[in-house]
Amino acid sequence: MNILNYFGTPVYQCFLPKTCLLLVLTFSWLTAQTVSADTPPEKEDARQTNAPQETGKQPEHKWISLFNGKNLDGWKVPQFGGEGEVHVEKGNLILEMGVDLTGATLVDTKNLPLTNYEVELEAMRVDGTDFFCGLTFPVKKDPCSLIMGGWGGSLCGISSIDGDDASQNSTTTFQTFKKNQWYKIRLQVTDHKIQVWLDGKQIVDQNLKDRKISIRHEVELSRPFGITSFCTTAALKNIRLRKLTPEEVAKTAPQK
Repeated sequence: MNILNYFGTPVYQCFLPKTCLLLVLTFSWLTAQTVSADTPPEKEDARQTNAPQETGKQPEHKWISLFNGKNLDGWKVPQFGGEGEVHVEKGNLILEMGVDLTGATLVDTKNLPLTNYEVELEAMRVDGTDFFCGLTFPVKKDPCSLIMGGWGGSLCGISSIDGDDASQNSTTTFQTFKKNQWYKIRLQVTDHKIQVWLDGKQIVDQNLKDRKISIRHEVELSRPFGITSFCTTAALKNIRLRKLTPEEVAKTAPQK
């Protein structure tokens, strides 16, 4: 090998033995393999980047439909006395106007939890001026009722809290309801609270600690889960229920 000075003139000449040259080439090849092994290919990086990440969040439970939109399978018509006809029309559960109460009570309760669940349904006042959705539901071992549009057509609330019905407790509100218009109702029951939303607006946020829950005797036949109307023709649809996750329940617990 010629070693040149700055001007390109040979300074001295040395020769590398073939054995040394072979060792140099071998070392260079091993170094290249080590770098290649330590650097994963781009495709593998992409797979790792796109892999689902563990968030620890529990998935929501699936909705269970309580009304099939075809017939009254799974429901019975309670004999309140003076009730109107109950039937299915165009996929809707129809409670015809009676002298007082008309309703339908769930018979198939195997999927009905007593707490930590929520219910959704759509309800409409077809005719009449009183409540078009009196939803009786369990709160652990005691049931109570959500009243929508009672006492002349606008009052909403829970019957009963500490023996006071929907017109006399802290859940009382007044809402405007139009005939032949659907309203979406969402009810949530946990170990800590009863909450209600009307078309996405929260109208009930009732803590349960040290509260006595009960129903009025008129709707005993709606237990454990039933829907009634009072002197009003009502239509109901998309009645469904799901259990809440522990994470959702924890959000309703009192703040420490």
